[in-house]
Amino acid sequence: MGTSVFSLRMDEELLERLRHQAAKRGMSVQDYVVRTLLRNDFDERFQSAVEETERFYGVP
Repeated sequence: MGTSVFSLRMDEELLERLRHQAAKRGMSVQDYVVRTLLRNDFDERFQSAVEETERFYGVP
């Protein structure tokens, strides 16, 4: 199995929130994000967030 690089740009406020959440669990931000992405319910929560964002911006 090969590997790939995932790059993410975010504002400072979000990064600080992630740092805080990761530190509470004794993890690096990278490990925390990967762990979050691997959660069983991530797909469902992500789809809900996409739908909410579309409603907010009025996307058909």
